[in-house]
Amino acid sequence: MTSPGNMLPEKQFQCTICQQVFTDPVTTPCGHNFCQACIQSVWDSSDVCQCPTCNKSFSPRPEININTAFKELADTFRKMIVCASALPLSAAQPGEVVCDVCATTSLQVKALKSCLVCLTSYCDAHLEPHQRVSALKLHKLIEPVKNLQERMCKKHERLYFTTKILHFKQFAFSFQPIMPFEICSTS
Repeated sequence: MTSPGNMLPEKQFQCTICQQVFTDPVTTPCGHNFCQACIQSVWDSSDVCQCPTCNKSFSPRPEININTAFKELADTFRKMIVCASALPLSAAQPGEVVCDVCATTSLQVKALKSCLVCLTSYCDAHLEPHQRVSALKLHKLIEPVKNLQERMCKKHERLYFTTKILHFKQFAFSFQPIMPFEICSTS
């Protein structure tokens, strides 16, 4: 598989341990790259410190530092993948809720659901982990809602749910109903 724009193979930016785009990439003395957490986990769980790719042993355990130039490339590549995966998604129309993740890359992609645990709205591409990862499957998903974090009652740590003026004066506007969920309705 090649990267967006067919410029570089995705494999060049993929950790062979976790099979994901590098997060905090480090380079071993033999020249192979891994996510820092991945290689440390492998080395912590073994008596022998060796490269998972070529099996070269290291004694003593080498000090590894994040390769900042390679990290910037991997981060840019990750953003390109996010943008490319979001392109076929529907653009948000005025008044529609925007995917909070896409918004960080300046894309205005329509959100399909909002998560009451993450307090984030997601498009189809970014909603996928909530449908795949068992811990995220337990999160409460609702129809998309704008500004979830602003709708939390700081005092009661519950989501506001009302169609009338709220009890805090700085929130003098109304919200759409989002039943069923525990709500804050005290004054």
